[in-house]
Amino acid sequence: MNAQELKVIDPVRKQSEHGVGALSPMDPPEAYAPPALDPVPPSQMHSFLRTFVDEHQVLMEELRIFEETIVTIQKHGFTKELDGTLRHFFQFYEKVLVPHERREARQLFPLLNKRLIAEGEHSPGETPTTAIDLMDDDHSKAGQLAAVILNFMGLAFRLPDERSKLLVLDAALEQGKNLVELLHLHIFREDNVIFPAAHRLITGVEFDELQSKAVTER
Repeated sequence: MNAQELKVIDPVRKQSEHGVGALSPMDPPEAYAPPALDPVPPSQMHSFLRTFVDEHQVLMEELRIFEETIVTIQKHGFTKELDGTLRHFFQFYEKVLVPHERREARQLFPLLNKRLIAEGEHSPGETPTTAIDLMDDDHSKAGQLAAVILNFMGLAFRLPDERSKLLVLDAALEQGKNLVELLHLHIFREDNVIFPAAHRLITGVEFDELQSKAVTER
């Protein structure tokens, strides 16, 4: 799948009950059911890739708890316990997710980007873009959203006016939902598009070399 095909699966709405039918500009393919998917079971992937897949499973669980916490706050109000859960997520984000993204960007993406360009799986033009550019963009957007949420939350608890505090807190929670959706889709793309492409375009010997370099970097 090239960069143009991957762009098409940006979310316009959630996946419908009917799945993907005939495609048209007025009826784009759903974010979680794009055309031309060729997934590879993790069991068939090199252990270098499986490490990233396994880390995604941990992240998905943290996202589930984070999303449930947001919904609970919006329904029943803020408590000290829920505040602790939110703080835990952002600690996890900084200590686990950010290093995960950096390792993807440093250890896997450069070689895969070269292979995608060599295979013609890129946008037209003088400066070709690939699916890797979209993944890097997701990483940046997630970081920006996380910063906005933390800033809003910090501001909310410094405001003396209760109504203003609630408005800012609600804005933070809505941005939290956006972060959850962005990361869900990002993980879907990597598991179903990026990693299968790496499996297809990078040899076992090259994966062994990537893995050895990754171990020395730790």
